[in-house]
Amino acid sequence: MHSRVRQMIDPVGFATTAEQMDEVMARMKREAAAAHREDTIESVGLFAWRVAVCPHDDYTYVGCYYVNLLRHIKAKTVFLFGVAHKARLLNLENKAIFDAYDAWAMPYGPVKVSKLRDELMAELPKDVYEVHEEMQKIEHSIEAIVPFLQYYNRDVEIVPIVVPYVSFCRMEQIASSLGTSMANVASAHDMKWGTDFAVVISTDAVHYGDEDWGPGKQYCDFGVDQKGYEQAVQHEHKIINNCLVGALTAAKMKAFTEYTVSDEDFREYKWTWCGRYSVPCGLLTSLYLQEALMAPPLTGEFVSYGTSVDGREHIPVHDIGLGTTAIATLRHWVGYACVGYK
Repeated sequence: MHSRVRQMIDPVGFATTAEQMDEVMARMKREAAAAHREDTIESVGLFAWRVAVCPHDDYTYVGCYYVNLLRHIKAKTVFLFGVAHKARLLNLENKAIFDAYDAWAMPYGPVKVSKLRDELMAELPKDVYEVHEEMQKIEHSIEAIVPFLQYYNRDVEIVPIVVPYVSFCRMEQIASSLGTSMANVASAHDMKWGTDFAVVISTDAVHYGDEDWGPGKQYCDFGVDQKGYEQAVQHEHKIINNCLVGALTAAKMKAFTEYTVSDEDFREYKWTWCGRYSVPCGLLTSLYLQEALMAPPLTGEFVSYGTSVDGREHIPVHDIGLGTTAIATLRHWVGYACVGYK
């Protein structure tokens, strides 16, 4: 039987070859050195996150934020919670979405989908998940992260899960099932959280501005001048500090949902984090996983926050065949929040 390999959907924003990825990492290392920052791309001797919340925008924009967070993922098996950007087109909601691929094409060769995926689905109630290859095929939020995981561990294996529209009540049910089932699967293989397996949650933070978001779409509660930008960033930090940093609790996930999701319709934004479902679902799953394993409590540590227009020099990528998938101006910018949980 031939192996079924998912191909990358975004060859513009993300590296698809080993040469591109090597050069991206080399440039990130040079950027850190030029800025006299203590951080670097090295991962040897570092502590391991059990859970991480990570951006997924173009490499040129996010830059070293990817590395500062993901070099602390030490596990061979990574459960990835992604966004389902086009769930509306496929009428998907209120379920966790799995793929059926054997591997994902990545810069250093195919990354295996772990056998734990099928074991996990066998543990889950049938009404909490769906296998939907088309959704996984067209979604970019997980494939942005995997090249960095593969850079640090050529043997990394993944379990990709994307989270479409879901009410908070339903999300708690799904997360409870996922967390308990993940604990059962991990325990059956005597896997240690942080060293053998980890959870990475994909999200970009706010999508802000009044230009180039699509017909009739404007996301600019504070205006689109410099003052509006600063107020929006302050609001971002409020969400991060109130919901993602410190002891992980279900109440904080409810608060995150109240910040980001419309009170009237759970399918609509209140504040435009594309991960308004992936973040609370992934973190609630981690909370239930922690409880099922009787593991130490998860505590969120702020790693970094930036935006596509925050004044950092963008990593140059055009000469290696990469580019940008959107503009970056005060009228169209994206936030990037990085949080880790030991």
